[in-house]
Amino acid sequence: MSKQINIRKGVDIRLVGNPLDTISVAKRSKTYAIQPSDYEGLTPKLKVKEGDNVKAGSTLFYDKKMDSVQYVSPVSGTVKEIVRGDKRRILAVVVEADASDSYHEFGALDLKGASREDVLNKVLEGGMFPCFRQRPFDVVANPSDTPRSIHVSGFDSSPLAASTSVCLEGRLNDFQNGINVLSILAGEGGVHLGVKVGDSTLSNVSGCSITEFSGPHPSGNVGVQIHHTSPINKGEVVWTIGYQDVANLGAFLSSGKYIPTKVVAIGGSESPKTGHVISLAGAEISSLVDVPNSNDVRIISGSPFTGDKVQATGYVGAFHTAVAMIPEGHESRFLLSNGWLSLGLDRFSLSKSYFSWLRPKSKEYTLDTNLGGEERAFVVTGEYEKYFPFDIYPVHLLKSILVNDIDSMEKLGIYEVSPEDFALCEYACTSKIPVQQIVREGLDTLRNELG
Repeated sequence: MSKQINIRKGVDIRLVGNPLDTISVAKRSKTYAIQPSDYEGLTPKLKVKEGDNVKAGSTLFYDKKMDSVQYVSPVSGTVKEIVRGDKRRILAVVVEADASDSYHEFGALDLKGASREDVLNKVLEGGMFPCFRQRPFDVVANPSDTPRSIHVSGFDSSPLAASTSVCLEGRLNDFQNGINVLSILAGEGGVHLGVKVGDSTLSNVSGCSITEFSGPHPSGNVGVQIHHTSPINKGEVVWTIGYQDVANLGAFLSSGKYIPTKVVAIGGSESPKTGHVISLAGAEISSLVDVPNSNDVRIISGSPFTGDKVQATGYVGAFHTAVAMIPEGHESRFLLSNGWLSLGLDRFSLSKSYFSWLRPKSKEYTLDTNLGGEERAFVVTGEYEKYFPFDIYPVHLLKSILVNDIDSMEKLGIYEVSPEDFALCEYACTSKIPVQQIVREGLDTLRNELG
């Protein structure tokens, strides 16, 4: 019997344009891009050049520090462009897709009697390993580690998120196969699956420890779930993986073909349609939805809290399962009619600055990207603690990062967190501090310090 945990700290922000529980097949993207910047901790080393022909599953580049970790093409086609930035840094490898895919055959693996080494080698060979991230540091996992446990969040609690039941429709066998793979790769702590209370989609999954979570966002964050089920101690390593990647992993071991299926939720007040679309990893956003070509619309690959701003010609991020479109906030607001002295009946506020807090909790809001102020002194207000469901002092941790006090970072719990866990703190911050960026810099500093 699964246990239940209620997350009390947090908040659900209901945005206009929530994705409908419908699903359709996206048109085939003309190009697909694998972007090294999506993978924290990666130093890419190319294995292809422009003009090379590749199959789905062919290696495009590998990690210079962990050369067994391969990053492969999601489709067959021709390497159209290797996009570089400053100092020739590789930003993306763009593949122009064939009309239909031909696959690199890796061969299926029967898990019965297979050793952990057999399974790990197959996952590495087939390019599935970059789906795994590790705590601490929230970077691509190291295959030479044996994790204490592997954790999967079976739902996303952020605004405009994809629905688990829609994303895994017809894929529960693949998901179960993926859990079986994880149980071989995991250490003594086994596999932990977090599900949403009341959602029976994954209730019959076996081979893992299931915990039901209730409460507001960020209850769906895997870091929150780890903290409340099996906290990380110094010296321990745990792996995490998304639930769609678990299904892809199970399908790969069964078929021997790399097919990175991705169901993406389309939503937001500025989106011409809402719903879910089936595509492949690295697809053009314009292949999923008709993108408004307007400077008044912010296109976000991922969650509005943690995603990346992209152009209309951009691509879906490697770990993103949503595309959100919300208004840009570049227009000035008049003080009395729409500013901070207005009644604000249609403006959402965490601090009850507007009378909208009297409206029903089901009320949906159209929020833009306006900061509502400029960066100010970073003072202790007590706001972070209301939305941060960790037994950690968030402001103290952030200030220890800012002064580069590694000893204090460790004592204050940096090994347990990732930037996404601080997204609500950043949203609630009256000082307009880039909290997630600070956490990322702190994790990188500590990782480099420890070698």
